[in-house]
Amino acid sequence: MSVRQPQRIGHAPGFCAVWSADGTGWCGKSAFPRILYRMHELVPSASLAGQVLLDGADIHADGTRAQHVRLRIGMVLQKPNPFPAMSIRDNVLAGLELAGAKCGDKDALVEQSLQRAGLWREVLDRLGAPGGALSGGQQQRLCIARSLAVQPNVLLMDEPCSALDPTSTRRIEPTIAELGHEVTVVIVTHNMQQAQRVSDHCAFFLAAENEPGRVIERGPTAKISGRSVVTRPGTTTYVITHLSLFGAELVGGLGVELGDVLLRGLALVCCRRLTASSRRSLSRWAARG
Repeated sequence: MSVRQPQRIGHAPGFCAVWSADGTGWCGKSAFPRILYRMHELVPSASLAGQVLLDGADIHADGTRAQHVRLRIGMVLQKPNPFPAMSIRDNVLAGLELAGAKCGDKDALVEQSLQRAGLWREVLDRLGAPGGALSGGQQQRLCIARSLAVQPNVLLMDEPCSALDPTSTRRIEPTIAELGHEVTVVIVTHNMQQAQRVSDHCAFFLAAENEPGRVIERGPTAKISGRSVVTRPGTTTYVITHLSLFGAELVGGLGVELGDVLLRGLALVCCRRLTASSRRSLSRWAARG
């Protein structure tokens, strides 16, 4: 899968891994999976340039229906959104029912999907219970199981742990890492520590004032987190990485708006450690707020 706008992000077909999209607020990291899932089409003012290739075919090509694309690409949002009145079993099968797809053994599919999502042992004796009766972490894993039931090639996750407590997060993260061996997972996160724990590859997004977000750094997570571009003070990625690490811990309870203001202030303070070109880029971003 690759994305050109005009940059290229992705890997060879048939290769499964976990990709993380990291960056500051309003840099486009959440818009990235929405373009892959064709959710941007629901916004009248939205526009798209470039291509999104899945197995060599452009998913936005004329004649390609969004419904067909979404059978190959699953999506898990920030807030768990199971169908509250449906049973756990029916929640898992909801995607198949809506797509009109046939399944020979639904019970086996439900078990397989819940096992892959790490939820089977916790609900195996109450599959008829309402999905809305589960805890927040269980609901999110139920949504993951629902997405996996249609056998997608790619699974998108937009900050799947942002609305969860630390205990639920610790259960979700191993699930994400394990799924990376079976499908391509793209996870959006503002927490660099989480990206290091679960992702194989990562991309950093940054947006200057009145400009669209761009990928300023990408590559294997282990390599990027330890190589000089992240640890050298004279780079923009150094500041983005450390602001993300610090901001995720410091402003978690302050709310998005106040947290973003604080991060912009930190960015201005850090500018004195940047190279001239990086200083101008980060200063424009920080001053935008």
